[in-house]
Amino acid sequence: MPLAVTHVLLTIILVDLYRDYVMKNHKKLLSMHTLLIAGIAGLLPDIDIMINGFLTIFNMGTALLQHGGITHTPLFGLIFLIPGFILWKQNKHKLATICFVITFGILFHIFLDFILGGGAHTGIMLFWPISTATFKLHILRQLGMANLPMAIDAIILLVWLWHEEAKHKIKDFI
Repeated sequence: MPLAVTHVLLTIILVDLYRDYVMKNHKKLLSMHTLLIAGIAGLLPDIDIMINGFLTIFNMGTALLQHGGITHTPLFGLIFLIPGFILWKQNKHKLATICFVITFGILFHIFLDFILGGGAHTGIMLFWPISTATFKLHILRQLGMANLPMAIDAIILLVWLWHEEAKHKIKDFI
């Protein structure tokens, strides 16, 4: 099960790698602010934990807002894609890019939970609202590596810091 830090870090890292190596001539669209939004979006599907906790206080909890419910469906991520395309067509590329980054962050979170284990232990509702059937690979649980996520966070951070030092000379900022 990926921890919150993994969701944030990997989303930021992938968007930044895309920015550095694919969008070389259009880096203005993916500013540092946009990277922050990507990281927040990478954690956004877990908002169901807060919402459900709040609703439970008032005895209003619902199964769809349980952890791994509707906020862990592709539809939740795709909600931001349509406004992104509309904004892009209106030449509001910066705002459109933010929508695309949010979509990516949410869908990447769901992908990580599907592959590594997370969200609901039963799996991810990939075809909601058409179907509530759940799907999962949950590789870490199958391999008996349930404690690995804590080490993954440290490894990801160290590798990323090494990359940033090699590519951007971060020691110049210390």
